[in-house]
Amino acid sequence: MTALYPQIVYGPVHSRRLGVSLGVNLLPLHSKLCTFDCIYCECGWNDDNRGREGFNSRADVAAALESRLVQMAEDGVLPDVITFAGNGEPTLHPDFEGVIDDTIALRDKYAPQAKISVLSNATQLHREDVVRALLRVDNNILKLDAAFDSTVVDMNKPCCNYSVERVIDQLAAFEGNLIVQIMFLRGEYNGKKIDNTTPEHISALRAALQRIRPKQIMCYTIARDTPCKTLQAVPAEEIARLQAELGY
Repeated sequence: MTALYPQIVYGPVHSRRLGVSLGVNLLPLHSKLCTFDCIYCECGWNDDNRGREGFNSRADVAAALESRLVQMAEDGVLPDVITFAGNGEPTLHPDFEGVIDDTIALRDKYAPQAKISVLSNATQLHREDVVRALLRVDNNILKLDAAFDSTVVDMNKPCCNYSVERVIDQLAAFEGNLIVQIMFLRGEYNGKKIDNTTPEHISALRAALQRIRPKQIMCYTIARDTPCKTLQAVPAEEIARLQAELGY
């Protein structure tokens, strides 16, 4: 079953990409709030209740994070990374930059070795405050599942005005200070074949990455329950081959 995160701070969990990760959820605790409605999202589909509960306040986030870091320090097990993800798109938070400022201060005080990561779908890069905040974190991880608008519509189901060309330009403006995250999968949704691993898709993604020039890419596939039940994971060895074909 897909599931929401019912707390502001959750974990730590072992992330296959980031290590021992302490999660931070800025979104509502009982509903998903996102500018995408990805067919593979572990939080499930967007619903009619999204946003009604409101964001977790900056003060509440700082208090919850400090409490958890103090407890982890007392237990002698500090996180490798503090990761902003949760029940949707974290950069939607109206005071995202202030939250990042608080998190940096708390990390420096209690867990100076920990990295700060943000998992984002890159739909808020028109906001200068979001870009400033992302430039201050250690791992600025931004999604680009496909270089074709039609595939983004099929896989990510944007609930906003989304253009691949515009997003590629915005990602390139980070001048390499970012990680691009790519979800590879196959299957079917609403009677339409889904497959972003084809040579055509890889060629287009490679051209996009040559423009963006990220310091790293993270290629992965589904490993948890998804709201669309007709999707298939891509084998690990194929993921490695695709990443090599993309030049990373």
